[in-house]
Amino acid sequence: MKLLLFLIITSILNASNYPSFSNQEIKKIENSSGKIAKNRVMDYVNSINDFKKLPQQVQLQKVNTYLNQLLPQHDAVIQNKEDHWATPKEFLSLGYGDCEDYVIIKYFTLLKLGFDKDKLYFTTVRENYTGGYHMVLSYFQDKNKPPLILDNLSFRVLDLKTRDDLTADLFISKNGVFKIKNFKELVKTHSLHVGFENLLKRVQKGN
Repeated sequence: MKLLLFLIITSILNASNYPSFSNQEIKKIENSSGKIAKNRVMDYVNSINDFKKLPQQVQLQKVNTYLNQLLPQHDAVIQNKEDHWATPKEFLSLGYGDCEDYVIIKYFTLLKLGFDKDKLYFTTVRENYTGGYHMVLSYFQDKNKPPLILDNLSFRVLDLKTRDDLTADLFISKNGVFKIKNFKELVKTHSLHVGFENLLKRVQKGN
């Protein structure tokens, strides 16, 4: 009983209300981006509320699959500038984004569902078959195992070792920037990541 109570309290403390939308915000989104954007936001809110009833392992798959249905588009096309990290509210209002935007909205959605932020990392990777660079979300469910990967290019949530099409480069979180050894051990290289810190500041303002 004590263990159950501890788990419930821990889940509540880890949970985040972001992104949440007031009626005024939803009306503003409808006025600026149209009814389709409003419906997309409402569907997100309702879907995430439904996901709260599910076990965490199922939530991971549901979040990855659901958000992968948003359309991909490069930053230069959307924002007229390179490497813009859109907040979840921006992404949902617009309806499409770059790989970083999928990572960001999945990160905050999992926090909203009660996942531990110390286990979630924005992860830059190299695509081994194309040579290009990409970003995914890593979840270290078990510190003795490789992280699980949520990727907008894959509807399957697989661990990093299984994803032989990817080579991980940087793992980014509120705790700093890390490299990985043996698919599971993180080694800190920098105390912070400017892009990540700027994103958090924008989110804290409610953007």
